[in-house]
Amino acid sequence: MNKVFRFFAICTLGAAFAASSIALAQTYTAVNYPGAAATIIVGGPNLEGTSVGVYNITTGGVNHGFAVTAKGVFTPFDVPGSTSTTPNFINLQGVIVGSYIDSAGTSHGFVLNRGKYTTVDYPGAPGTILSGINDLGEMSGTYCSDAPCDTSATLHSFVVSRKGVFTSFDPPGATSSGTSTVSLLGAVVGNYATSGGSGQGLGYLLFLGKYTTINFPGSVFTFAGGGNVENNIAGIYTDTAGSSHGFLLSNGSYMSFDYPGAVFTEATGINALGVIVGLYAGPTDPANVFHGFIRTP
Repeated sequence: MNKVFRFFAICTLGAAFAASSIALAQTYTAVNYPGAAATIIVGGPNLEGTSVGVYNITTGGVNHGFAVTAKGVFTPFDVPGSTSTTPNFINLQGVIVGSYIDSAGTSHGFVLNRGKYTTVDYPGAPGTILSGINDLGEMSGTYCSDAPCDTSATLHSFVVSRKGVFTSFDPPGATSSGTSTVSLLGAVVGNYATSGGSGQGLGYLLFLGKYTTINFPGSVFTFAGGGNVENNIAGIYTDTAGSSHGFLLSNGSYMSFDYPGAVFTEATGINALGVIVGLYAGPTDPANVFHGFIRTP
């Protein structure tokens, strides 16, 4: 699924804030697209330090994609003819994958490689999203029961081999599922729902044919935003008081973290060096206004 879509749409882009350049705060770097009303870092950074994300020029406006280097250089882009573009991941070769909405309201996956766009749709599915691509060119994605892949859709996970072979799957007991990333070793991180009460958001790791559920201890909602080659996983959880925090799962242990001073923190990805990306909202931000961040270990 689209990581900005949040699997169950727990948050949406909202009102404007004053954009700034990248600003360092301890081990955190705030990322705001210049002049934008809202910014989210969705995927990365790759090992060269480049991340991808989404910005809105106006409050509640359409999604536009961007890439940003470690030096804070932004490159905006949109899939030609699209009404909305959401990049979800960038690999070491600089290949970007994500989703776009066409003029008919249908969601498609896309690959952007050396300036060339390629549309990727799951065969026969009404709607498709690409969520990740590893350095071998293997991709992860989600296909949907409706064309826009909206909150009413039933979702299913899939991967695409280097030869273009699609393989669909869902964790055992899932009524809906979507992927976030696929690692260099073929491990897939994603999210699913079940018919039970705890199914309102659980993460999963699929590695060597084995599923592992990701559920932050004591949480009422867990979303796994991405994983790396060491199967470290970063994401978001909601506590019993309704507050949302970032988390890191490493060697079987969960760690909670928040962007300094933030009232909302979500991790959307982690690279092989342990650098985490995501979004946050500060205490003075209007409701549902987010900034991107990069967290270095």
